[in-house]
Amino acid sequence: MDARAETQQPSSSSSSSIFSQTNSRIPEDTVFYAIFPDISLEQSSKTLNPNTSLQSLHLQIHEIISPYISDYIWQHEPFTLSLSSNPNCICTSSSNSTIQIPHLHGKTRYGDNLEDEWFVVFLLFEISRKIPELSIRVWDTDGEFLLIEAAFSLPKWINPENSLNRVFIRGGELHIVPKIRFPLNPKLIDSLRFLVSASKESRASDSVQLALKNRIMGFPERAGLNMHRVRVRIPVSVAQVLKHEPCLISLAVEGFYDRDIDSMKYAARMEKFLSGGSGEELVQVSVRMSRAMYAQLVQQMFQAPKFYPMPLRTDSSVYLEAELGMKIACGFEMMYQRRHCEGSDAKGSSWDAFRESLESSGYFKDLLPGSKEYCRRMENALEYYKNSSLFSRTSEMINAPVRRVDEILTLPHSADDFKGVIVPPSDDDAWLYNGEDELNSALLERQKEMENYELNQKKGQKSKEQENTGQSSSTGVNDFDLGDIAKTMQAFVHKVSSFEGAEVPENRDSEAVTLDADSFFKDMESVMKKIGGEENFDDADDDEGSDSDMDFDDSEDESDPAEDKDRKDTFMETYSDTLNEELKATTLEKSFIRANGQSSKKANEGTSNIKENMDEDFTPVDVDVNLVQSLLDSFSSQQGLPGPASNLLGLMGLQLPNDANKDK
Repeated sequence: MDARAETQQPSSSSSSSIFSQTNSRIPEDTVFYAIFPDISLEQSSKTLNPNTSLQSLHLQIHEIISPYISDYIWQHEPFTLSLSSNPNCICTSSSNSTIQIPHLHGKTRYGDNLEDEWFVVFLLFEISRKIPELSIRVWDTDGEFLLIEAAFSLPKWINPENSLNRVFIRGGELHIVPKIRFPLNPKLIDSLRFLVSASKESRASDSVQLALKNRIMGFPERAGLNMHRVRVRIPVSVAQVLKHEPCLISLAVEGFYDRDIDSMKYAARMEKFLSGGSGEELVQVSVRMSRAMYAQLVQQMFQAPKFYPMPLRTDSSVYLEAELGMKIACGFEMMYQRRHCEGSDAKGSSWDAFRESLESSGYFKDLLPGSKEYCRRMENALEYYKNSSLFSRTSEMINAPVRRVDEILTLPHSADDFKGVIVPPSDDDAWLYNGEDELNSALLERQKEMENYELNQKKGQKSKEQENTGQSSSTGVNDFDLGDIAKTMQAFVHKVSSFEGAEVPENRDSEAVTLDADSFFKDMESVMKKIGGEENFDDADDDEGSDSDMDFDDSEDESDPAEDKDRKDTFMETYSDTLNEELKATTLEKSFIRANGQSSKKANEGTSNIKENMDEDFTPVDVDVNLVQSLLDSFSSQQGLPGPASNLLGLMGLQLPNDANKDK
């Protein structure tokens, strides 16, 4: 059981409330996981001790994952599981659960090594495959990152807002609790019970399963490929520590990479691993670390302490091995001294979080830092913190590596222990400088996923259109009622339009838009100047007249209604005569279909007397037939492509079938 996980749940009731705010501080670059056994949901389990079954499950899981993680070097924290029945632990507080569910939970900080996170995912899938009676949650600071990985294959309804308590690993596969079962965010207990009773219904699609399978493909072999072995020359004390605890290399690299001014002072003195500069022989050893750790060491420029026994630059290979070993030794020194101080005076991250919670709650009021009352309150807070259970666990966690280093260095050791030992050569580090190809390959793979997604979207839209077209074509061209086109067009024309758009006559607001017919006709008369019997105004009258709205309204009020009616009739007659004159000079009249079913052109094929008397006696035009014929000709000319006819008919809710017999 890892003590780091226990820091999330203080056991003392007196301190649980004051430390509750520290639980909401989510570490960066950390993956969280929780394992819920089905037995925890059964009513009969309430009468049993849940810790007994959880401890048995913990041992079973340990046996499953041990072959995979025994030789693996984690970037910051290893994969760990802890027993928890506290509803306020980090794995259930994120889901707003108020029901106590016994389970196992843990967290792993992966930092810059993203492979650690996906190795954890692989382990969780493997655990669920070996033990099907488990429901596993996994998330990180980005949320449900498994959904992010399979974003192009997810159902459209799921999003970050409604994915809470829906995503689980069960039986070696991903499960998503469907929205149709729980429209709102389900409670954790409800989702777990649903998974037990209807796991087939919650199983994600094959495309989602394939996306995740491709992401963890290659594990556990890929975990071994992520390791890098390198020759270094380090002090005997550092070699002794790595000989007994190879995993402590991660803390050394972290101490070196995250160094600050205070920790660099420890490296300048090297009191622990070089006996304060008294001199210590360098020995050649092989160190195993992750590729991310190796990159963090190699890419950092760091000047060796003045008394550090660095070799001459004449032999470049020896110097490079010593330079890398110097960074590891300084990292060990900084890590050791910093943890030793934090563990003794409680000046660690947990104390910083506790102090911030006091400041936010108004404990220090408006006191100035450094004042007498401020210092007194700070001393009381520090005393309370040191007496709390959280401090004891935090101190134990911080001091654990320090105590382990002290234990190892008390064992007898000398440089002779490392001489005559065959040291394997360093692994090729070409991957550090030739990563462009790998990056381009990953980008191309993502680009391919996007293209496939867009292609599937287009295929879906096309198939939907074909389905709609097929439904219309299945009725046949002969079964399509062409009268619907005329009826629909008439209904569309009889609708009233205003500045708010087209609206049905019975819903029309007569006061919304008004038209002054008299003013309209008066304006038309003044423009056309063709009103019969009307006297022309001379320039003097025009100059005396007024164009203002007030004068126009006054003259309108004084007009005779009978005279206005005569003017309207005269205007319409003149307007109709003008249109007829214009149409005589065109062939438009020959294109119309008459009421007897013949076109004007055919009707005019006869004697010249009929043609001469055409203006006086002609057959009425069939408006509906001409409308339908024009729309059909326009639709046929589109050849199945979008056009004005199909767009207009689509707006009216009509869809013409394709003319399959056009060329026959």
